[in-house]
Amino acid sequence: MCRNIKTLFNFEPPATEAEIRASSLQFVRKLSGFNQPSKANRDAFERAVEEVAAAARMLIGSLVTQVEPRNRELEATRARARFAARNTTPNSNSNSARPETAEE
Repeated sequence: MCRNIKTLFNFEPPATEAEIRASSLQFVRKLSGFNQPSKANRDAFERAVEEVAAAARMLIGSLVTQVEPRNRELEATRARARFAARNTTPNSNSNSARPETAEE
């Protein structure tokens, strides 16, 4: 679930309100264990999402850096390359290549 939370600081163009809200929603989902809260918990859930989003906006707005902003397109390309490399290499933990034992 939390794999969807992306770094939002120091990008050009800056993080959008939708990106901040999406990250906040994922964070609250992870904390609560709910993907969709019940009707009884919906107000508390939505309030938490809004409060986390407000804290995230405040944090992002107050951070400083000497580093040039990262390029979103370049970072996305690098992430896709890492994903492709991860999914094209054989998994050494696979049970399909289990060695036979003397008992079998």
